[in-house]
Amino acid sequence: MVSADQPPLLTCQGVDKYFGALAAVRELDFEVQAGQILGIGGPNGAGKTTLFDVIAGLDPADSGQIVFDGRPIQHWKPDRICHAGIVRTFQFNAAFDTLNALENVLIASYFGRRNRVIPTLRFDKGSRGRAMEAMELVGMADRAGTTVKNLPVFDRKLLMMASALATQPKLLLLDEPVGGLNPSEIDEVMAIVNRVREAGVTIILIEHVMRFLVALSDRVLIMHHGEKIYEGSAQGLARDKTVVEVYLGEGASERLTHILEAAGATGATGTTGDNG
Repeated sequence: MVSADQPPLLTCQGVDKYFGALAAVRELDFEVQAGQILGIGGPNGAGKTTLFDVIAGLDPADSGQIVFDGRPIQHWKPDRICHAGIVRTFQFNAAFDTLNALENVLIASYFGRRNRVIPTLRFDKGSRGRAMEAMELVGMADRAGTTVKNLPVFDRKLLMMASALATQPKLLLLDEPVGGLNPSEIDEVMAIVNRVREAGVTIILIEHVMRFLVALSDRVLIMHHGEKIYEGSAQGLARDKTVVEVYLGEGASERLTHILEAAGATGATGTTGDNG
């Protein structure tokens, strides 16, 4: 349950990120309350993934402030940000291919919670428990012993989510979690995201698959050329002239309207089967 009386879990104020003269993120402001899902969309090159890099400390902001759980973190290193409770996935599958699925998640569980000055030779009981819980949450417990290089794309995406969740984050950043998946796989990831939210994890997700984005998001933020051009409800997307002009186009806007209308009739946007 999201409470308006609680301070935001994450606040970005005037965040800028430049690469030379190019403004990848420019004067970006938004807040995310604990328990919410914020969906971020926009054309390729809009600055969405760069924003995740900035929040996670991989490519620090040039200016502005990022406050997480009451503390400014814009100057923190990535490992400190991870240990504080922010973890992310990537567009492209990242894993140790020669290890099995469980071993990958164990590594995240062991190192993702705190610094290990002198790592032990064996994973402790707590790390194993968190790893198995994460594997079960994403539905991969039965593939725990499978070598990662033999996993299909769908399972590798789930593995990234499990590795992130094994750190027991407060905020999960999902970068295109259903890119390249078929409709039934998209529905399965949608169910997993809902389970993660029910487990108390706040989520920011980037996605181009609109039925996934609007079905899950409490609010939607659309970026273009590093700037925010829309922030509000999913229902307002198809009516926003700027969003239609620079991102959706008339055809996609009409499809989105149909998705939202179907969601109103059925109570479940994800049942439409639309992939775009």
